[in-house]
Amino acid sequence: MLMKADQSILILIDLQEKLMPSITYGGDVISQCLTLATIAGLLEVPVMGTEQLPEKLGTTVPDVRELCDQVIEKYHFDACPDGLIDKLPEGRQQIVIGGCETHVCMMQTALSLVDAGYKVWAVADATGSRNDLDRDIALDRLHQSGARVVTVEMVAFEWLRHCKHPRFRDIQKLIK
Repeated sequence: MLMKADQSILILIDLQEKLMPSITYGGDVISQCLTLATIAGLLEVPVMGTEQLPEKLGTTVPDVRELCDQVIEKYHFDACPDGLIDKLPEGRQQIVIGGCETHVCMMQTALSLVDAGYKVWAVADATGSRNDLDRDIALDRLHQSGARVVTVEMVAFEWLRHCKHPRFRDIQKLIK
């Protein structure tokens, strides 16, 4: 099953200023999420963000927040009980998800979206946890639960479909 830009939503989980310094390779996670959100914007894929307890963990990293169409504050680890599903754009059933912490908030949100009938792709190189083992086990669990595990580059080229897409060169520059 291929991801299609016109059926996708990008959700970036808890890329918050006070949380990111404790995430292994946090700078790389932010960079990959920025690339992914920029690509989504170029292809008119809605971008949503979440913030876990922002009064304690801070708001979304400014460069990421700027690329989000909306950001949802949440208190559950899983964003769905705090209204995520109700705020998803209608007519789109494919969820591309990244963010932190992979084994807690990102995984619980992705599992709830799978349970709700959405097709979910977890972007491995746009996720992070405080340690690699938790991240890797969470991605494996997501895969076993029906989510697909992909990379930023896989998402970009599936959304593009072909090299004659009008945004191909712009997106190719972002990937290289």
